[in-house]
Amino acid sequence: MAFLDRARRVQDNFDGKLRSFGHGRYGRILRMARRPTSEEYVKVLGVTWLGAILIGTTGFLLYIFFTQAGPWIWSNWLSGL
Repeated sequence: MAFLDRARRVQDNFDGKLRSFGHGRYGRILRMARRPTSEEYVKVLGVTWLGAILIGTTGFLLYIFFTQAGPWIWSNWLSGL
């Protein structure tokens, strides 16, 4: 019976938190939130893709530089120092 009492308390605690979810700190934000229009969604998606492509290209160029040009620069220019 102790297991069932503990399970009931856990469930009641969870239900209480769920019921007061919209009234706490973030309740006002959740009440003001709305679904974005398709135009807003497309704009956010475009900016996100642009950022991902920019970061990916930068990382790829750095990888190519350090694997191809880096050893060449080290062996030809900096070996005499």
